[in-house]
Amino acid sequence: MNELSNFEIEVMHLFWEAGELTAPEAHERVASERDVAYTTVKTIIDRLEQKGALKRVRTYGRTIVYAPLIKKEAMAKRHLQRFIDTVFKGRPRDLFATLFNDDQLSLDDLSYLESLLKEKDHD
Repeated sequence: MNELSNFEIEVMHLFWEAGELTAPEAHERVASERDVAYTTVKTIIDRLEQKGALKRVRTYGRTIVYAPLIKKEAMAKRHLQRFIDTVFKGRPRDLFATLFNDDQLSLDDLSYLESLLKEKDHD
């Protein structure tokens, strides 16, 4: 699958949260956050379908219901790996060093990461 643009990812979040949506429903949700035309949202949905991120699950008259084909976690993993490869030359430890050194993580974040490391250590 081709990489998704930021706006395509924003629209995908709607489908991940709702499960299934029509283009008018997706437009209504996007339009509540920003000024965007229905045709723009429909074009994004069409692109997401062409890229294999969304599928048509049924129709009501001329209204099409779409559902996500890719999981949020899979998309996040792809984009994160691309980011690490591009920005940190494939070195995830440099990403973590940046986060730790710039105080980007709260104590809750650090505690959560610690629990993940402990869980991974037990596997």
